[in-house]
Amino acid sequence: MKKSGKIFTTAMLAITLMIPAMGVSADNGDSASANEKFRVLVDSANQNSLSNVKQQYDVQWDFKDEGFTTEMNEKQFNALQKNKNIKVEKVPELSIETTSAKPEATYSTMAASQSTPWGIKAIYNNSNLTRTSGGAGINIAVLDTGVNINHPDLRGNVEQCKDFTIGTTFTNNSCTDRQGHGTHVAGSALANGGSGNGVYGVAPDADLWAYKVLGDNGRGYADDIAAAIRHAADQATALRTKVVINMSLGSSGESSLITNAVNYAYNKGVLVIAAAGNEGPYEGSIGYPGALVNAVAVAALENRVQNGTLRVADFSSRGYSRTDGDYAIQKGDVEISAPGASIYSTWYNGGYSTISGTSMASPHAAGLAAKIWAQYPSASNVDVRGELQYRAYQNDILGGSGAGYGDDYASGFGFATVQ
Repeated sequence: MKKSGKIFTTAMLAITLMIPAMGVSADNGDSASANEKFRVLVDSANQNSLSNVKQQYDVQWDFKDEGFTTEMNEKQFNALQKNKNIKVEKVPELSIETTSAKPEATYSTMAASQSTPWGIKAIYNNSNLTRTSGGAGINIAVLDTGVNINHPDLRGNVEQCKDFTIGTTFTNNSCTDRQGHGTHVAGSALANGGSGNGVYGVAPDADLWAYKVLGDNGRGYADDIAAAIRHAADQATALRTKVVINMSLGSSGESSLITNAVNYAYNKGVLVIAAAGNEGPYEGSIGYPGALVNAVAVAALENRVQNGTLRVADFSSRGYSRTDGDYAIQKGDVEISAPGASIYSTWYNGGYSTISGTSMASPHAAGLAAKIWAQYPSASNVDVRGELQYRAYQNDILGGSGAGYGDDYASGFGFATVQ
C-alpha cells in the first residue's frame, strides 16, 4: 500500500459499518431496596399511554422518539413492567476507565521535567520536545467528571462549561470537577503550558468544552451522557464548528441511548473518540461506547519498548483475534493506540497527577484528531478518522499480548502520531 501524507479516507480502509461493544461493569440497580429510587427509560408506541406515565413522574431527560428517563422505586418499576403498552428498562451506569480509583502520584506544583510528559513526546515522536502546538479552531468536548476550568494550564482554552448530571436540561457555567479524572483528561488533550511553566497537551490551541456527565464517584448514568453527546452535536451544527468528543468512560453493557446518540453525533460530522476499556489482556473485552463502530476505540501504550516498539499495556482491553489483519472496524475492535500508562497531567486541585488507563490514551488521540483537523479544515470527521487510521498504519505496535504486524486485536491499526 502506498504511503502518503494526504487524508486517508475510511473508504480506502474499507471500514465496515456494523454496530459494536465496550467494557466496565454496569450497575442496573438490581440491589435497590423497595423504596430506593433508580433511573429508568420509559417508552411506548402508544403516545397516549406514554403521556399518561410521563404525567406521573418527574422527567429526567426527554428523548422524544426514544422515550423519557425518570426515577422510580422497585414497586413502581414492577408495576410498569406489567403494562403491555409500556416498555421500561433500567438505565445503566458507566464509569471512568482508570486502573485505580486514586492517582499513582499527585504534585502541588509543576515538575519542570514534565512540561512535555513521555506520552506527549511519544505522540510527537520527539524526545527533545519542550512545547506543543496546534488545534486552533477545533473544539474538544470532554465528557467526564467535570474540569477545573481555572487550572492555569487550561483556563485559556475554556469555551463551554456545562453540567448534565442534574437532569431535564444542562446547567450552564457549571462543571466542577471534585474527582480529578476530567481535569487530567482535558490536560492530555489540550493543556497550554500555562505561562510557560505548566504542562502541555497534544493540541494546546484547541478550545475546551467541559461537559460534566459523571459524578464525584466517577460514575454516571447513560441518559446524562447521551444528552451531552447530542448537545455537543447540536452545538457543532448551530455554531458551524468542528467538534471532537472524548469519552474516557465505559461499561460492559451497551446502552441504546448512547448508541443512538453516538450515531446521531457522527452523522452530524462530529468525531467520537473513546477509551477501549481496562479489562485486558482478554479478547472481546472492549467496552461501550468505544466498541461502537462510530466511535474510535483507543488502546493504552506504556513507556516500555518491546520488540522494537512501545508496548500495549496488559490492562488495556482487547478486541477479537479473528478480525486481525482486515483493516476494517467491526464490532468490538480496537482502532488505534496512544500513550496511557503513568501519564502526567493537570489535576482538579490546580496541581498535577500521574494516572494510568485507557482513559489517558483516549485524550491523546482526541488531541491529535484536533491537531489534524486544524491542519485540514475542509476535511470531514470521516476524513480525519481515516487520517488517524493511516498514521497508525504507518506506525505498527509489536509489543504486548496480542500485538503484531498489521491490524491486530491489541493495538488496532497501530500508534497514530504527529507528522
